[in-house]
Formats: sequence, structure tokens, C-alpha cells
Amino acid sequence: MTDLLGFTPVDISAAALVGVIVLMVLTGRLVTRRQLDDLRADKDAQIAAEREEKQTWREAHRVSEEARRDAQDQAGELLELSRVATHFFSALPRAGEVTADVDEAHRAAAPPS
Repeated sequence: MTDLLGFTPVDISAAALVGVIVLMVLTGRLVTRRQLDDLRADKDAQIAAEREEKQTWREAHRVSEEARRDAQDQAGELLELSRVATHFFSALPRAGEVTADVDEAHRAAAPPS
């Protein structure tokens, strides 16, 4: 093989390979096993925290929906009670209105004086 500036191609390729590896380590593209394990542990902790937060929001939504259904049921019951009260009060005689039947019923029920 021919020499290139006094170096053989084998010498140049080995030096280039070492240079590429050093460059990758310095730029952070090539990391050690320990650094990789640390990054994985951090990412796993982040995923676990996100799952926990997701579960918390699901629980909060479930409780909120349960409270909304209870409030809706109570509103329905109150509406029915207001209808009953409306019918009851509309059936009562107005103040000052006394029908003859009611007046006679009171006289008959009252003891003679």
C-alpha cells in the first residue's frame, strides 16, 4: 500500500476511529453504561409520576361525576316537591275567602255555646 503523508491507511483508519469515538463521547452521543442506567431510572421515575398523576385525575373525575349525579338527583327531587307544594297551596282557599261549605262545616263541628 502506498504511504499518505508518511502514514499507511491502516494507521489513518485506526486514528480516525479513535477520533470519532472521542468526538462522540465529548458531544454526548456515546455514553457509559452507568449514565445510560441513570437516564433510564430518571425516565422510569418520570413515567411513574405521570401514571400516578393520571390516576389522581381519574379519581378526581370519578368523584366529581358522582357529586354531579347526586346534585342532579337532588334537583329532580326538589322540583317534584315544588310541584306538590304548588298544587297544595293552589288548592287552599285564599285569605278572606270562605266558602259556604267550609263555613257550615266549622259551625257543625263547633260545640254550641
